[in-house]
Amino acid sequence: MTKITWLSHGSWMVEKDDHRLLIDPFLTDNPAAKTSADELHGIGHILISHGHFDHVADAAAIANSQNATIVAIYEIAEWFAKTHDVQSTVGMNIGGQFELPFGSVKMTPALHSSQLPDGSYGGEPAGFLLTIDQKRIYFACDTALFSDMKLYAANVDVAVLPIGDLFTMGIEDSVVAAKLIGASKVLPAHYGTWPPIAQDANHWADRIRSETTAEPVVLKVGESLEI
Repeated sequence: MTKITWLSHGSWMVEKDDHRLLIDPFLTDNPAAKTSADELHGIGHILISHGHFDHVADAAAIANSQNATIVAIYEIAEWFAKTHDVQSTVGMNIGGQFELPFGSVKMTPALHSSQLPDGSYGGEPAGFLLTIDQKRIYFACDTALFSDMKLYAANVDVAVLPIGDLFTMGIEDSVVAAKLIGASKVLPAHYGTWPPIAQDANHWADRIRSETTAEPVVLKVGESLEI
């Protein structure tokens, strides 16, 4: 059994047996978070989708305190190694795949921007397709709607899609993305942290339920889905 937990905003934890993986950890300065960075233990890998502060903020501290490996686009991996002395990094690129101790991760395209907090170039933004025990979980991360989602994530078991609008796709485009992908279950992310990205997730779920074949799963912060 694989468990995914929403830590708020675009931050997720994936657990399989004794393995724990984080995606875009943003907790310390996050008004919606209910867990602090120092409360997370046993983290082996941290996936970073792009360079914005609200996706990288706690990554170095967690990696350095727990000897975790940061996996990111090459430029971001290099930045963590050089500016934060992260000892274990994996720099990869769009379309590439990396083998994890409990599965694999493929880096998928995303339509967004990517600049690191100090102004450094953050490479291309990305999403992630995790494969664990033949189950596929697609984290679109921060992105606009684009048609090639159906090539990378067709018929996945779970798709995690942003719905906040303004900085990412909103509810309308998220519904279209769910149709393109054809996932069994769809979860919303990147909303509700601040007023500009406030959304009614229950309304989104009603749209997914009535307009797609997917099952919507709306998690509260700290709640988990087992796959």
